Order: sequence, then C-alpha cells, then structure tokens
Amino acid sequence: MVMRSSNCSGFLGMVGALQFMETDTVAIVGPQSSVVAHIISHVVNELQVPLLSFAATDPTLSNLQFPYFIRTTQSDLHQMTAVAEIVDYYNWREVIAIFIDDDYGRNGVLALDDTLAARRCRITNKVGIPPGSEYGRSEIMDILVKIALMEARVIVLHVYPDMGFLVFSVARYLGMMGDGYVWIATDWLTSVLDSTSPYPSDKMENMQGVLALRQHTPDTLQKKQLTSKWRKLTGGSFGLNSYALYAYDTVWIVAHALEAFFSQGGIVSFSNDSRLSSGGLEDLNLDALNIFDGGKLLLDNIWRSDFVGLTGHIKFDSDRNLVNPAYDIINIIGTGFRTIGYWSNGTGLSTLTPEDPQVNRSRAQGLLSVIWPGEIVTKPRGWVFPNNGKTLKIAVPLRVSYKEFVSQLPGSNMSKGFCIDVFVAAVNLLPYAVPYQFVPYGNGKENPSYTELVKLIAAGVYDGAVGDIAIVTNRTRIVDFTQPYAASGLVVVAPFKKMNTGAWAFLRPFSPALWAVTAAFFLVVGTVVWILEHRINDDFRGSPKRQCITILWFSFSTLFFAHRENTASTLGRMVLLMWLFVVLIINSSYTASLTSILTVQQLSSPIKGIDSLKKSNDRIGYQVGSFAERYLIEIGIPEHRLVALGTPDAYADALRKGSKNGGVAAIVDERPYIELFLSNQCKFRVVGREFTKSGWGFAFPRDSPLAVDLSTAILSLSENGDLQRIHDKWLIRTGCTTDNSELESDQLHLKSFWGLFLICGIVCFIAIFIYFCKVFRRFHNVARATPVSDASRSRHLQTLISIIDEKKEPKDRDKKRQKVENGSKDCEIGHDSDQG
Repeated sequence: MVMRSSNCSGFLGMVGALQFMETDTVAIVGPQSSVVAHIISHVVNELQVPLLSFAATDPTLSNLQFPYFIRTTQSDLHQMTAVAEIVDYYNWREVIAIFIDDDYGRNGVLALDDTLAARRCRITNKVGIPPGSEYGRSEIMDILVKIALMEARVIVLHVYPDMGFLVFSVARYLGMMGDGYVWIATDWLTSVLDSTSPYPSDKMENMQGVLALRQHTPDTLQKKQLTSKWRKLTGGSFGLNSYALYAYDTVWIVAHALEAFFSQGGIVSFSNDSRLSSGGLEDLNLDALNIFDGGKLLLDNIWRSDFVGLTGHIKFDSDRNLVNPAYDIINIIGTGFRTIGYWSNGTGLSTLTPEDPQVNRSRAQGLLSVIWPGEIVTKPRGWVFPNNGKTLKIAVPLRVSYKEFVSQLPGSNMSKGFCIDVFVAAVNLLPYAVPYQFVPYGNGKENPSYTELVKLIAAGVYDGAVGDIAIVTNRTRIVDFTQPYAASGLVVVAPFKKMNTGAWAFLRPFSPALWAVTAAFFLVVGTVVWILEHRINDDFRGSPKRQCITILWFSFSTLFFAHRENTASTLGRMVLLMWLFVVLIINSSYTASLTSILTVQQLSSPIKGIDSLKKSNDRIGYQVGSFAERYLIEIGIPEHRLVALGTPDAYADALRKGSKNGGVAAIVDERPYIELFLSNQCKFRVVGREFTKSGWGFAFPRDSPLAVDLSTAILSLSENGDLQRIHDKWLIRTGCTTDNSELESDQLHLKSFWGLFLICGIVCFIAIFIYFCKVFRRFHNVARATPVSDASRSRHLQTLISIIDEKKEPKDRDKKRQKVENGSKDCEIGHDSDQG
C-alpha cells in the first residue's frame, strides 16, 4: 500500500493517479477531495480500477456517470437535507449560503437550494469564495459587510476549515456573532474539532452559538476500543473524526471484496489499452497504463459488502449509496459543544439516536434547546430589515368610492382610512422599525383592479399592498397575506317591500303546499272516522246527503274542538285522538306565525338569494375592481347580465330603476361595503345568506417574513380591542334606523310538519285495515251460511255492501238493553204474585 497527498489539487491528484496506474493498481482508496475525485474518476473508469472515496461528498459524483467510483461516506445531499430540515423546523424561510467555489462547495449549495425549495424556503444570496490563498481577511470582511446589509440572518457556511475559521473570526469582529444571527456550519467544523484536542480557545470564542453537523456513527464497543488504542498511539494529541472512521471501514470493504474476489477464482491480471498508444498519444508515455481485467468482478464484490463496521452497517442500497444516513446536530458552547439532536433519513429530526428503538415516537421529534449567538435562548427571528436604507414601497389603491376604507389626502402622498389605520397600528406593535412609503395605485377615476395589484406585488414592482384586498384563492397562489383584519364575504342586496298589511295576510303563515296537505288531511280523517263509526253510531247514519255533510262538518269542526258527534268505536277514538294532536300543533303554529306577521314589520323581496338570481334573467350589479365579477361568471351567470357600478349612488339608482328599466335587480358585493351602503339607504336590504367566506388582509411577496409578524400584530390588535375601536371610528354610521337584518320568509313549510302528517296517516291506515279485516271476517261467515244455490257474484257483492251498511248496536248498548229487559220481566212476575 502506497500513500500520497495531492493537497486537494486537481492537477496533482490526476498526476498521482496516473503514477499509481503504472504500478498495476487493483483499487484506490481516496481521494479526500471532491475536486480530485472528479478528475481521477475519469481515469479509473477507463482502466476499470475501483476508486473508493471516504471523503468526497460532492452529490454530483454519481455512480451512473462514474461506474467505478464508490462513495464510502455519506453524500452531501443528505447533509443538506438535514440543514434544510433544521431551517424549516425553526420556521425560517430565507438563508444566505457562503461556500467554497469549487465542485465540493458549489454542488453542495445547489443541493441545499433544492432541499430548501421543497420546504418553501430559499437561498436569497449565494456568496462563493475562490479556493486557494487569494482571499485574505480584507476580502472576507468585504463579503461579510455586504451580508450584514442584507435581510436574512440565517447563514450556512460550507467551506474548508481554514477559510471557515477565518470567516468566524471576521464575523465576530464585525459583530455578526451576536444577537439575531444564526450560523450553521456543515461537517467541516466537527471534523476539525473531533481531530483536535484540546480545542483551540481563540477559535472557540469566535464560534459561540454556532450549529454544526457531524456524520453520525454509533457508540459501539468496537469504536470505543479503536478510539482508546488510537489515543494511546498518538498521546491524545490527534483524535479520530467521522471521516477517519469511514476510512477505516473503507479499508475493510476492500479487504472483504478482495477475499471474495480470490475465493471466486479471480486472477490479478492486466491488459494494454491500444487507444493509449495511437492517435498521437505516443509521446505521453501512456503505454505503461494497463486495464485491470478483474475490475468488474472486484467492483461487484464491493457493491455486495454487508458487515458491521465502526460507522455502523456497511451496506449499499439500490442507488449504491451507504444505507442509514444520519447526522449529529451540535451546538458550540463555551470551550466545547453539546449534541442537541440527530437527523436521519428515516425519522428526520429527533432528540433520540437513530439506533434507539423509541425514535419513531412523536415525543422524540424535534431538537433540544439551543444557546444562540449572543448567548440567548430565544429562537432568533432569522431576518431583519436591511440596513442599506431601502424603503418598502407599499401600494395603496386610489378608490373613488367607499373612501372610508382607504383614500389619499389631497395634494400629498399620505393616505387615510380604516385599512391605513389598521396597518399603521400593526406596524407600531412590531419589535423593529419598518421603513415604508405609501405609493398610490390607480388612475383616480375608477376603482383599480386588486387582482392586477396582487400580480404587481408578485412581479416585484411593489413590496406590499395595504387596502381592502380580499383574500381569495387565485391571489394566495402568488402572494402571501397577513391574518385577516376584517371579515368579508359576498352578499346580495335587493329592494324590498313591507308585507304586514293586506286583505289576504291571514293566508301567509302557511305555504301553499302546507295549506293543501292540511285540507286534504281534514277530508281524509273525516272519511276514515265515518267509515269506522257508520255501522254503530247513529250520528254517522242517515241519507247520503246528510252523511256527506256530517263528514265535512266533523272534519273541520275538530279544528275548534267543537264537533257534536261522539265516536263509539275504539278505532275511531284512536284516529280522532291522533288527529286532535295534529290539529293542536298546526293551530298553535298558525297562531304564532300570524301574530308575528301582523305585529312585526315584515319585509319581502322577489329575490331570495344567489340561487334565485342564477335562475332568473335579471341584470346583476357589482363593484368595479371587485373579485365578485369573476366569481359570478365562474358560478354560471352570463357576462352580459353583469353591470359594473362604481359608487354607492350608482348602486341606489340602478336598484331603483330595476332590471327592466336599465338598472339591476340586485347587487352582489362584499359585506363591509354593503353595510356601509345600507347605513343610509333604508329602501334596500340583504337577501339570503352570505355565500362566500373570506377576509381582508395586507399582501406581501411570497415567503415574506413581514406577513408573519404583521399577522401576530393584527391578532394583538384584535385581542386588546384596538381593532374594534378603529372599525367604529371609520365605519359606524347611524343615518338609517331601520333594522338591517337579512330578508327571510316567515312562512311555515310542509317540511316542518311532514313527520306529524306521516304518523297520522299511518294511524288512519292501521285503523282502516283492522276495520276491514273484521268486515271481511263477518262476510266470510255469512257466505258460508248461504246455500250454494243462492251463491253468485252479485249476491256476494250485495251481501258485502249490506254488512258494511247494516246497523250494529255497540256492546255497551246491548248490555244496557239486556238489563232493561230483565228488569221489566222481574216487575211483571212481581205484579202477578201480588194479584194472586
């Protein structure tokens, strides 16, 4: 085994690799640099010599491009995923990346950018530092001064150790290691700390509060024994970092693969590559380079490695990466560091080690507390307003109507209104200053389109917008809104008329269907009672005319409980009892509804809500610039029926004219506008219910931290009552004293009583069924007693009709008659005895 160092130089690495190839090499362990690995991989691919690197973490080094490259450590793709999850865990959205501008640093930051984007985070600035010694303290200071003027305060440092320590030193000098900053270092930092004992005090002072990652290796007995031996061997002056442990396991991977290679009959032999001695390459003396004939077999044995090493389970997955990638997350504190958690590909962030069987439980997810730069324990916000003098351009709509919400002071750039006061009050609650200026948006002749305004924010023309901007789906796709500061939603406004007078007002409590069903049941119940009482009750007998009158009289007299006919049968009494209960409910409901109609002012409109508008062909008004136009078109209302209106006066004129006279039948607009409109327009009312639910918010570009902080401020305004006071100041009007409640019908409908009618109908059916069962049983007995010669179909029909119509004395009356007859006989016997 021969060892050589290229000092991370790509040229020296390539030369050294070519020199190795001249000595009939079967495998190469190394290099430690991703830059050198890129170059050497081309060589080993041609000569079919496996290249095992325990330190080349560049994620673009792919086995698909370089089949003979074997990464025996974790790819930076996993490390950058861990960094992205830390950023997302603390709800930071913007990151600044400082990296070494070579294959290692550049490709690592590209992987970080992708993993952050998957979590709706982003790198706002990428600062590359050229490799080598060209950059000194002054150049680093220039870079950090520019970063200090930026908004983001979360900085990811992905460089080589010497450059990294220089960055921390300059950052501390500039005050960038204090309160508000977050520094996340990749595993270059822990590799130095694990290798150095004791830790250099001057460097540790420059890194207080820094978070760093380290490739996780389990604390096994084998690892502890090797660490102890190494400490004795070096006298404790040089430690083993994770890369050293992976290097140890890499040697064992080669050893196991060679053992399997020879056991399978493999032979170490080489052959010449004819391409190296032709095509004008003769002068380069490349004919000493030979192709390893058994390279494919040895490579396959390497991929099949499966054993437990110092770094854990050594095995390659289907993508030919080591299984179970994991990282320790440490916090630099004082003269040392503390592990605050772990990240693994399967469980994410956790306070338990990836080997712990309890790691999948939710209670273990997250990280321990952190001491941040500046010795604070409160999580930094992660961003501030930049100190470069930039003032936010906040767009304010130039409204021509409903100026109580937002308007511009004449002759100035100042604005006023309900929305402006809420924004200013919320900004004043922020723990930092927000430099901003209001910029008018619109031509001042008509209300501007808020959808277009939102698009300009997404395009970067404005830094935000303050006004009565509704939070709707298509807008939330391109910008971020704050917490709603005013409830909103579309409602329908229409003219109305009073309905508490009129000759036919007594019919209004019931709907036509309820009146019809109730009348039908009066007749049905009267008929059922007549059938049940006809044979045994003299009140229900007589001529056909008299019986029809009895049915009608009995049915409708039950409404007042004034029927003079008594029921004699049990079934009749059961039906009547059920019907009287139904009549009681209907009578009480009618009385209550009629009382309400005659004593309380009732309002009526032919339009009942958005559904009735859709079914009609009437014209509908909407406010210029409102999202109501798009909404109405989306629900199927033709565009030719829509009329754009600009002012409250235009609303009133259009509603007075009506749809047939060039106006509109109704207006669809947001509730806050309508409430202000109705405060001095008493001839119109809201009809139906609010059919959309939304709110007004302040708009900012996507992932703007200001939207989050202002949302918290708006909640504070709501809780302390300031939001309501601002609302009352601008929007409370008392010009119209009429109740502004929505118009709704007070009629009672059949759906409220169908269960009651159903029960009554079932009782009637059961009574009729039992009655006819008795009749047919008697008919059957009579038919059996009739001589066969007299039996005929007409005779049977006459018999059935006669049974139904015959008079039958009730049982209680038979008993009374029998008692009377017995008494008479006793009297006669006594009289005869007296005469004798």
